[in-house]
Amino acid sequence: MSQNIPKVTSFNELGIAPSLLEVLNQWQFTTPTPIQHQCIPAALEGKDIVGIAQTGTGKTLAFGIPMIQLLGQNKGQGLIMLPTRELALQVDEVLQGVGRKFGLRTAVLIGGASSHQQIQMIKRHPHIIVSTPGRLIDHLKQKNLTLERVKIIVLDEADRMFDIGFAPQIRQILGYAPSDRQTLMFSATMPPAIAEMAARFMRTPWRIEVAPSGTTAAKVEQEIFIAAKEVRIQLLEKILSDNGGTVLIFSRTKHGAKKIANSVRDMGHTAVEIHSNRSLAQRQAALSGFKSGKFRVLVATDIAARGIDVDNIALVINFDLPDNPDDYVHRIGRTARAGSTGKAISFAGPDERNDIKTIERLIKKPIMISALPVLPPRRAPVVRPLQTGQSDSMHHAGGWGRPHGSGRPRTPSSSPQGQSSGPRRRQNFRRR
Repeated sequence: MSQNIPKVTSFNELGIAPSLLEVLNQWQFTTPTPIQHQCIPAALEGKDIVGIAQTGTGKTLAFGIPMIQLLGQNKGQGLIMLPTRELALQVDEVLQGVGRKFGLRTAVLIGGASSHQQIQMIKRHPHIIVSTPGRLIDHLKQKNLTLERVKIIVLDEADRMFDIGFAPQIRQILGYAPSDRQTLMFSATMPPAIAEMAARFMRTPWRIEVAPSGTTAAKVEQEIFIAAKEVRIQLLEKILSDNGGTVLIFSRTKHGAKKIANSVRDMGHTAVEIHSNRSLAQRQAALSGFKSGKFRVLVATDIAARGIDVDNIALVINFDLPDNPDDYVHRIGRTARAGSTGKAISFAGPDERNDIKTIERLIKKPIMISALPVLPPRRAPVVRPLQTGQSDSMHHAGGWGRPHGSGRPRTPSSSPQGQSSGPRRRQNFRRR
């Protein structure tokens, strides 16, 4: 059921309890975002909801406020499932900020963290469980917890969880939960698999669209350069020199992410990378450093980037086009958040024009293709041994404004600057 709820300009009009309104005021949250003013009243009425919204639109509070308020009024437990560890930790941080004064207890169940510590959190009877599907299934199979007390379930970034391959686990988890629960599902896109799950596991859900499925943020300026792999590092150097602010660079492979980050550091910029070879602690440190401004540039793969919830990213660069057009929407949605403006620049090969057209059909708008600028000279390979005890991913040199400077030490096997970010699998987008 699609719903159009009149726009409101204050959280006071949404049916939120006075004690929660006080917390929002302390945080200086006064005006709800579109997803918040549409979802919060419906969720407080107990409705099942399918929300179509991009990242950076305020979804966490859209489901977090109703969950905290409803669980405070009725005995029971909430469950939030998310695609990545990082996103789970960031959602938990928001929930703790809102619910701390009310004695809210949460348990974060994610891979890469101690199962023993998670069992101890479960034994403290948390009000809300925040988890990735894989680790939650592990605890259910080991009978560390049951879902019999769950009253509200949230699936955040559902399309991303399906892309990763979590669909069987999600169906299994929903089967464990009581049938009379309330279910809220959020997704940036609405592929058939999501619609099928909503029909199977939800009770006459309200469909709330902040923007039609596949649309990109209105305030993102998009641009594409047709660039051979051999010149992309030089093009990247030119773009980083010409544009200020924080930058998120996407690579299709973890090996490419590492090479790109090395090259960016050699240009004199502070940079760090996250991908599946990084430990949970390393990924948390990288995100924390990027948020705080310690690193100007973050290089990430698609899967690792799904946990990134950082405001004020000025520029997103697609060093490689993604495997499918939906990922393009997710990538550039990391900039122009919460009403701000942003820019997205993509590199495409001469043989990828059909992929560009596929993206344009999805987002329903053309993307400007720009001529290559005059590029800086190709840098010679930097060959320096790593110093003892030096972190391979956390070392950084130079400053934000310096186009050149002392680069990071690199091993003799590191690639020259002009090389591509890794092997590019030539394939068309998967049809969905």
